[in-house]
Amino acid sequence: MPRHPPPPYGGRMPFTRTPTDRDRRNDVLLAAVLFVGAVISAALSSIAQIYGDEQAPLWTALIYAVVVTTPLVYRRRWPGIVAAVTSTAYFVAVTVKVPELYVGNIAMFIGLYSVGAWMNDRRRAMIVRTAIIIGMFAWLLITMYYEAINQAEEADVVAGAFSPYIAFMMLQILLNALYFGGAYYFGERAWASAAERTVLEQRTIELEREREVTAAQAVALDRVRIARELHDVVAHHVSVMGVQAGAARLVIDRDAAESKRILTGIESSARDAISELRQLLETLRTPGGDTAEPASTLTLDDIAELTASSTEAGLPTEYTVIGEPVPVPSVVAVNLYRIAQESLTNARRHAGVGATADVRVRYDHDGVEVEIVNTGRTVGQLRPGLGQLGMRERAIASGGTIEVSPRPHGGLRVRARVPLSPATKELA
Repeated sequence: MPRHPPPPYGGRMPFTRTPTDRDRRNDVLLAAVLFVGAVISAALSSIAQIYGDEQAPLWTALIYAVVVTTPLVYRRRWPGIVAAVTSTAYFVAVTVKVPELYVGNIAMFIGLYSVGAWMNDRRRAMIVRTAIIIGMFAWLLITMYYEAINQAEEADVVAGAFSPYIAFMMLQILLNALYFGGAYYFGERAWASAAERTVLEQRTIELEREREVTAAQAVALDRVRIARELHDVVAHHVSVMGVQAGAARLVIDRDAAESKRILTGIESSARDAISELRQLLETLRTPGGDTAEPASTLTLDDIAELTASSTEAGLPTEYTVIGEPVPVPSVVAVNLYRIAQESLTNARRHAGVGATADVRVRYDHDGVEVEIVNTGRTVGQLRPGLGQLGMRERAIASGGTIEVSPRPHGGLRVRARVPLSPATKELA
């Protein structure tokens, strides 16, 4: 019997095969077709006298047809038992010369094949098939031995090493080796193919789940990004306009020129807010738009204008650049700008009257840092909010870190730092 490669997973399949209702219906149909074929084969074999005068009566062939085909109905559920029954029935039928050979051969082949293709206990499947094959060859050798003794005195047998009888026996051995080897091999291949299909199905299900999770995460990330951008744009400009409107209300009766200047600032802030909102909407409407805000034109240099607007809005703000400016990727520039914007907005809202702020942009050989420090009310404990969450998300998205901490003498310190590698600078 030829050797075959071991089944995948070292012979331990991570699945079990269970026949479906359709498989069971097909097995019933198979058994019925083979029974009809066995009856026809028995009738023709009886007429043809395939065993000559030693042939058993025809009624034995009808019983044999029932015994050898009926178990095939259960070949997927109890493959080991079916193989044992069909093989035993075939050996007995040939021994007593029941006039039917061909359908019995087919039934025994299907039984052996089913053991390899459907028995979940792979060790037992190997034992069952090996036992049947060894039994078959032992039976064949014994039969050949007795036939050789019975014909030992005939001239054709002793005429030479390759007499017709010996040639016929060698042909029988070869055919049986191919027969049983084929049943073994194709059963193993059917099992291995089923295992591979199961693995592919599991991988397909996992990929589908991952795709759904990825899609859900992408939607969630988009929602977070939209919320963060809307918060940064709206909160800043509305805060500035609120402060300016309050200042205009206080001086409108005694200083018309100052009121006009403040109202002009409110109008400018409104236009800036509309412009940034329009830019955000255009970015979101772009098919396949990159979440890294490629449409933004903000740079770190625009922080100077941001501090000037903060001063006009009532929070005196100093702006300082430390170190030699280096190119910064647009994503990093936008995120650091928004962090500075949110910090100044929070300072205007919570620092109180008389507060000031200081914005420093530091460049060094390792990266860039933006620090925003404001005076004002003492902050006992930081209360988490959307602003702080958005700043942290932006720092992390840029590959950097952020520190938000109260100052001992009042106010708050926000320090965001993003490392810049040579490769990152080249992308700027």
